[in-house]
Amino acid sequence: MAESKTLTAARLELKPFIQEFLTDRYVGWLNDKVTTRYSEQRHRLHTIETCQAYADSFAEGPSYFWAIVARDSALGHIGNMTAIVDATNRVSDLAIMIGEANSRGHGYGFEAWMCACQFLLGEGGMRKVSAGTMAVNVPMLRIMKSAGMIEEGRKSRQFLFEGAEVDAVLVALFAP
Repeated sequence: MAESKTLTAARLELKPFIQEFLTDRYVGWLNDKVTTRYSEQRHRLHTIETCQAYADSFAEGPSYFWAIVARDSALGHIGNMTAIVDATNRVSDLAIMIGEANSRGHGYGFEAWMCACQFLLGEGGMRKVSAGTMAVNVPMLRIMKSAGMIEEGRKSRQFLFEGAEVDAVLVALFAP
């Protein structure tokens, strides 16, 4: 994983993903059909071992894997973020999952998203942060728009979602 420090926002921290975050609770998020409704993770069965292998894949290379940890200790680890870095082109693709159902809809996703974008486009040295989601994923589209990301394009009928073909929406945010 890229040299990563803890990133701090008002109500949460993005902490480098370490062994303490690899729990049955985390694996449960990935196997929950509601949590992964808009994610390609919905097609896989996850175990501690598959999640460990995923975390290990960040050990070498420039990309980041963060645990989203609420400062409210009663909430703790509420989700994860990844930033897949193309260091040569100084671009990064960002993804997020708020796994804890009771933490959704309270702005934690947006706060974590902004924290990661600010780091990547600043100290992280990126010139562009990109992301993509299903056109029906209204909460994620709202985060992207609120973050000031612009739509760069669409992949028509890219996903099958609940029996229907839906577009992939591709967005980006650029360094000043």
